[in-house]
Amino acid sequence: MIRLESVTKAFVLGRDNVKVLNDISLSIEEGEFAAIMGPSGSGKSTLMNIIGCLDKPTTGTYFIEGENVSNYSDKELAHVRNKAIGFVFQQFHLLPRLTALKNVELPMIYAGISKQERRMRAEEALRKVGLEDRMDHLPNALSGGQKQRVAIARAIVNKPKLILADEPTGALDSKTSMDIMEQFRELNKEGVTIIVVTHEPEVAEYANRTIMVRDGMIQASATFNGGRIS
Repeated sequence: MIRLESVTKAFVLGRDNVKVLNDISLSIEEGEFAAIMGPSGSGKSTLMNIIGCLDKPTTGTYFIEGENVSNYSDKELAHVRNKAIGFVFQQFHLLPRLTALKNVELPMIYAGISKQERRMRAEEALRKVGLEDRMDHLPNALSGGQKQRVAIARAIVNKPKLILADEPTGALDSKTSMDIMEQFRELNKEGVTIIVVTHEPEVAEYANRTIMVRDGMIQASATFNGGRIS
């Protein structure tokens, strides 16, 4: 589904050219559940930004569903994101003055979907994550786990083939974290490709494959049978 070939990413800091990613080559197949791990400053978040079409590589090529998006304009990348990728972040990124339902509708507004269909699909997504009784609640009336479930509903409402989750359990307690990871596991069973960026081994255990990043390079990649065993 995605393929990176000799990807580098460098930033200019003052007079220095700092290379954050160094010759990354990586393939992730459709239907995989992968975890990207590494210490702070390893380059894992920069790698996720490129995979998620939030940034472009300095050199190298990136293919998503056979499409070379390496040199796409910002507008073209936005179109790819809205069509093919759902995002879940550590801090939820919900708009505080919108209900759970309205937050989930947002990606469909950008996609030009009609008001009636937006509501129907948003309600379906919230039911899928177990929040059918919280649709009209504002974010400040929801627990951390419920907010993350709203974020997952928002990520899946456009039916993306790929979900990227950046430290999705970082602001949650252990029990809620397990519940959220089970949500990702269920989505993966339905055929959605999941990539989770995390520094928590307990979270990575849910994935079928772990990719270790250090100093801007992939140090190891291990595949497991069935992910976490409960």
